[in-house]
Amino acid sequence: MHEKIERVSAVPSVSYSITVRLEVPAGGTSVSQLTTAVEQAGGAVTALDVTASGHERLRIDVTCAARDTEHADQLVEAMRAVPGVSVGKVSDRTFLMHLGGKIAMHSKHPIRNRDELSMVYTPGVARVCLAIAKNPEDARRLTIKRNSIAVVTDGSAVLGLGNIGPKAALPVMEGKAALFKRFADIDAWPICLDTQDTEQIIEVVRVLAPGFAGINLEDISAPRCFEVERRLRELLDIPVFHDDQHGTAIVVVGALTNALRVVNKDIAQVRIVMSGAGAAGTAIIKLLLAAGAENVVVGDIDGVIHRGRSGLSGELAWLAEHTNALGFTGSLKQAVADADVFIGVSAPGVLTGDDVATMADRAIVFALANPEPEVDPAEAARYAAVVATGRSDFPNQINNVLAFPGVFRGLLDAHSSEITSAMLLAAARALAGVVTDGELNANYIMPSVFHAKVHETVAAAVRRAAGGPAELPIETEAVG
Repeated sequence: MHEKIERVSAVPSVSYSITVRLEVPAGGTSVSQLTTAVEQAGGAVTALDVTASGHERLRIDVTCAARDTEHADQLVEAMRAVPGVSVGKVSDRTFLMHLGGKIAMHSKHPIRNRDELSMVYTPGVARVCLAIAKNPEDARRLTIKRNSIAVVTDGSAVLGLGNIGPKAALPVMEGKAALFKRFADIDAWPICLDTQDTEQIIEVVRVLAPGFAGINLEDISAPRCFEVERRLRELLDIPVFHDDQHGTAIVVVGALTNALRVVNKDIAQVRIVMSGAGAAGTAIIKLLLAAGAENVVVGDIDGVIHRGRSGLSGELAWLAEHTNALGFTGSLKQAVADADVFIGVSAPGVLTGDDVATMADRAIVFALANPEPEVDPAEAARYAAVVATGRSDFPNQINNVLAFPGVFRGLLDAHSSEITSAMLLAAARALAGVVTDGELNANYIMPSVFHAKVHETVAAAVRRAAGGPAELPIETEAVG
């Protein structure tokens, strides 16, 4: 799980897409030789644009996908080796997309003259301030608070990269904010904290909270994330959501709901084995139990969790009390024998295809470690009826972006002060329901993040579970 991301791409990926500016002879076969050179070197040409032309030379921008950064360098050298070709600037398209950041603030109203300035700012703004001072609840109606969340991290558990700190975490938080805006029209603000002290994080978020209608905790390592979330939920009157826990739980339970439909099994009857008892694993287990699962065994780096295991405290002690009712004490590989479902949120290569072969008929395997899954998906698919991963290069990608935009849209629309297990379960079931009976099959258990109904369906379910209106009213209320 903490391997370098560059090591996993077996095929060219847009994530390692480069644009190379070249000059080539105007006549002859140089252009076709370029594309051939890239393809023979294992790359994929995705665009070829002539940007300038003369009698003797052409200037061409060649865009191609590579497997990783080292492979990208090899593609450039392959093009350089074509006779008559001169290599100019090489641009990494992913880095270009991040130049200057990926998000920006903009005003909802033009400020074209003194009248507009006096209403947007002084002196007119003073009347609005006094109205809020008189009735603090008006802040949600009259300020950006109504549609704003803070995306808060300390940079201690970023993606599969580990503890890389707040500055290095900022591109991920910006990306998260961009997704909130794109899929749910929510204004999200990256807050990267230069502390990993639990008490400091709690206090900073507490004093920042008045400007927001929700808090999205992100990439904070376990077990501190449990305490941070619990305490902030007690202190704040707005919902606090830890996406690594609850976003993951929603998409996993939603995907499992549909996978069980494919294999015609009932969640109350199946035997589920989980690898990983950190933030994500614990949240998944809790939501599985809320969804009706009754036979769950979970293991971590120290083995299967059971009541007799020494040294258990905190969330691990809770897992020991609420799972593994039969007291199984063997290894993870032994646990998966005859299991109906395996869910991995742990580390690469904990199982083999042979282990999957010991599972029950019509088994389900969710190998979600990124970038390397717990078991090779192709090997798992030889024996399991349904296989899902967290990756985009296999069918059935299970990705949190299917959940968190709609969840927060529903919370904000309901003016919710909290988030509950009932809301999480409503989101999971709504997400599963987006896939119709006619669409459902072993390779399509989750909708695309770009599916038109995903986020609005999740939002509506969460809004109803939070006690909000069935339909959003058209705003006609006068202000002042």
